[in-house]
Amino acid sequence: MAIKQERLKRSNGVIIPIFSIPSPYGIGTFGKDAYKVVDFISAASIKYWQILPLGQTSYGDSPYQSFSSFAGNPYFVDLDLLIEDGLLGKEDLESLNFGDHERYVDYAIQYNLRYRILEKAYQNSKGKLDKEIKEFRKKEAFWIEDYALFMAIKKDKLDISWVEWEQPLRDRDPKALEEFRKKHKEDINFYVFIQYEFFKQWEELKEYTNRRNIEIIGDLPIYVAYDSSDAWVNSEILQIDPKDKKPLIVGGAPPDAYSEDGQLWGNPCYDWDKMKKNSFDFWIKRVEMAFRTYNLLRLDHFRGFEKYYAIPATDENAKFGKWEEAYGYDLFDLIKENFPDNKFIAEDLGYITKEVNDLKDHYAMPGMNVIQFAFGENFDSDYLPHNYKRNSIVYSSTHDSSTLKGWIDEMDEEELDLIERYFDLDEDDNYSWKIIRNLMASVSDVAIFEIQDFLEFDNTSQINRPGTLGDNWKWRAKKEDFTEELASKIKEMSKLYGRYNG
Repeated sequence: MAIKQERLKRSNGVIIPIFSIPSPYGIGTFGKDAYKVVDFISAASIKYWQILPLGQTSYGDSPYQSFSSFAGNPYFVDLDLLIEDGLLGKEDLESLNFGDHERYVDYAIQYNLRYRILEKAYQNSKGKLDKEIKEFRKKEAFWIEDYALFMAIKKDKLDISWVEWEQPLRDRDPKALEEFRKKHKEDINFYVFIQYEFFKQWEELKEYTNRRNIEIIGDLPIYVAYDSSDAWVNSEILQIDPKDKKPLIVGGAPPDAYSEDGQLWGNPCYDWDKMKKNSFDFWIKRVEMAFRTYNLLRLDHFRGFEKYYAIPATDENAKFGKWEEAYGYDLFDLIKENFPDNKFIAEDLGYITKEVNDLKDHYAMPGMNVIQFAFGENFDSDYLPHNYKRNSIVYSSTHDSSTLKGWIDEMDEEELDLIERYFDLDEDDNYSWKIIRNLMASVSDVAIFEIQDFLEFDNTSQINRPGTLGDNWKWRAKKEDFTEELASKIKEMSKLYGRYNG
């Protein structure tokens, strides 16, 4: 019999990625401004803070393509906290330019500056944190040594993908790895130090957040990145050629109304038979780490746990992939056995089959309703508020969509007429806030809004435009966005519609 999770309390939430938090250093961090954001969330009577994955980003800057499922993003380590701990001096930062735009992250600057600064902090930590870091390495031994070694090799090889390393390192020959460890001990220790500081700072911020009765929603991408320590260490559970380590099958999505070629993601697909034979060991460790990091988990691309779209790795598009069976029930039975009280949200957007809904409902996981996907000709969409189930999450927008105002601004006359009739809007109404009010009033147990929607920001603040590279994951909030007036407005609406987090 399946272990079904308890329904979430009727409440609301806000999406504010860590990188979007105000900061004097070009990107959001775990510093004092993050604590002020938590204070704002608390003042607004919001229960859930959704933050997107915290993993270390690579080319393209997406938190959904990380060098590790376990490691954190070095950019989020707060520099002022390092100064407070005596690992940096204020003079170390005075002449540095972290970017000239308050609203957008410059990742090139972060890449060029952050590691130099963190290297200085690492050198200053010697003799001060030896015991703490030794204990951290022991606690995180199941991932930290492989990750730090992977990053040290990447640095030595000028960031080329692990599949291009010389064969002994690529294939994890024990003698070659040990020889590298001896020669590059300092680099390995440096990457361990960064992760020690990341988790030290994050755990303090998470504890502060939880003390205010706010829970953190994290995202768990279904796939691991090909250029990652996960793929390098666990290639046997991926559909990767054992000889040259190149993917045989990669993930994606089939052609649809939005993309005639489909979506070619490039992540190697799992070998579900091999994962099942080893009792899904990698997934159990991954979920365990995720629940130490977050309070709830949103399972990205949930339909991939029922069937996954398998595309030959040599194909140039996703037209000729095919659906293959996954072992979702076997996996989640084991996950629920190990973590019976932990809660998941199923990202069940797009074309969803009965079998996917059956899998989700088998464990009583809430799915997602995004209002922007709701309007067709017949008012019969599951994303319309009158069709919601209580055990669900309604979203005004997501990191992959237009903002609420951007959606309204850019819709055609026909669609605008539909939403005006549905929400009883007239020209004197504030369209964004009237839709927010309707979603607050809906029967969905949880209503989640991007901070941009509360601020009525247009699509210049959109987080990600799927299928594009180079201009995503950049948007930042300013300190003045988080006002007492806005917090009071959200709080009042939360009280009115039974979503008060008192």
